[in-house]
Amino acid sequence: MKWKERRKERHTAYDERATRGCRASAPACRSTRPCPAPAQRSPGEIDEREKPKPADLQPIEFQLENSSMTRQDDELEQLRSSVNCGTILERLAFGWSLDKTESTRRALKYRRGPGEIIIVNHDGKGWFDPQSDAKGDIFNLVQHLDPGLNFGHVRKQLRRVAGIAPAYPELQKTSNAITVTKPPAERWAARRRLSRGSPTWRYLNETRCLPEKILAAADAADAVREGPYASAWFAHRNQGGSLTGIEMRGPNYRGFSGDGTKTLFRLPGGKGPMSRLAIFEAPIDALSMAAFEHIRGDTLYVATAGGIGPATVIALTQLLNDLSSRAGAVAAVGTDNDPPGERHAKRLIAMIEAANVPWERLIPPDGAKDWNKFLQVQAGRGDDQ
Repeated sequence: MKWKERRKERHTAYDERATRGCRASAPACRSTRPCPAPAQRSPGEIDEREKPKPADLQPIEFQLENSSMTRQDDELEQLRSSVNCGTILERLAFGWSLDKTESTRRALKYRRGPGEIIIVNHDGKGWFDPQSDAKGDIFNLVQHLDPGLNFGHVRKQLRRVAGIAPAYPELQKTSNAITVTKPPAERWAARRRLSRGSPTWRYLNETRCLPEKILAAADAADAVREGPYASAWFAHRNQGGSLTGIEMRGPNYRGFSGDGTKTLFRLPGGKGPMSRLAIFEAPIDALSMAAFEHIRGDTLYVATAGGIGPATVIALTQLLNDLSSRAGAVAAVGTDNDPPGERHAKRLIAMIEAANVPWERLIPPDGAKDWNKFLQVQAGRGDDQ
């Protein structure tokens, strides 16, 4: 009787397995009852039991994302703790030096020419520009010095100076011995005129996408000359046409002549009095707008080289006062399409309104940060040097 009971139990187990569909791993069924056919699936259909469960994947993805975010946060904190704003001014910019006589222990005054000042505070972790609303930490300072950099480029610049202490003690001792051998006008006269095919020409024409017609106009006005290492030198001139300083920009460099004064970069669109003034932050942006507009004959294209110093205020005031007496006069503000650019635009618009001159705001389309970036996009390039 026991063998009959065991056979009955075995057939019952086989029947239960058959109702779920026979599996390859199951032992051969000895039942005389035929096994039901497995459920048919349409082509490409996946058995629910074979699908990956979200619970099996989510922890891995979450851990990877968390790990990447943690590494980025750790690097930002490491840079904040190991980079000094004084080091940035001394090593990542050109022409900045410490004004010992006007500095205190908690506020170090750096100067670049008579028109630019940056105060370093909070033990080197903060800074502010006393002549504008600009202020912030090490990341803001790098972007203030070179507005064309995105945050990834800023991190790369800061990695170069991490852990390096400022050299201002030595600078204080030797600053009185520093002399300028040549004024900006003599240095300008010693540089070559812009010539087709030169490294500077290729930087402006190929990298910055400025058309030959615009470069020829800039050369005719003696507004641009060739600097070392493919850099372009842009002239700053006063109302009388005298050169006051040199703004320098190249593939890997940006600066202003330390012995010069920022006034305005000027590119006249035509001859004689002009009824339109177009104001930009950088000479390359002014040249880019001239390219878009096919260099309008009624327009004077100018650039302030970033912040507005006392000499720049004087130069702009003179131009606006002259403009206010002309029929159909208008001032166009083409500063960058970002928060610093908007602050810059508000200050310019206040000056324009004070001179009773109508104004218009020129904002690059498609979300471009500035007019040269938009020019590059139109030329099929998406990068900037």
